[in-house]
Amino acid sequence: MATETQVKPDAKFFTLDSPLLAQGRLDNVVARTDLLKLTVKVYASGGENALHVHTAEDHSFIVLQGEATFHIGTEDTVKVLTKYEGVMLPRGVAYWFVSSAPENLVMLRAGASETWPKDGRITPDGKPIAGNSLENKTVEMIPIPGKFFTA
Repeated sequence: MATETQVKPDAKFFTLDSPLLAQGRLDNVVARTDLLKLTVKVYASGGENALHVHTAEDHSFIVLQGEATFHIGTEDTVKVLTKYEGVMLPRGVAYWFVSSAPENLVMLRAGASETWPKDGRITPDGKPIAGNSLENKTVEMIPIPGKFFTA
């Protein structure tokens, strides 16, 4: 309960509506506090294609449309997730994933952190790796005009 000296926070209402893509990926942040961030992630193809670790953030992915093939810890540990399945990734878990169905992959990503570094990703051997980089196999995002994911 807030005291007289504390500011009472406001509720944040949001939708998951996000553009569908002909190419690339989209991060649509739909809600955020100082500790929690909710993002709708849309992938035409590809994914987060370089094995990486988030050092300061626990996060989870829930598939809303399409199919995601996750590689957890190593290239050989594979789990395919379909609609309404998810994965919880505590900070320090190495992973990468790819959209593995013909349709756009749409996932809800929830991330929690006490501090939010600029990118917060490293490779398993400790080198920084930006999420939107050639090393992470990022390609230009091209929306499909008039096409949206709606929940």
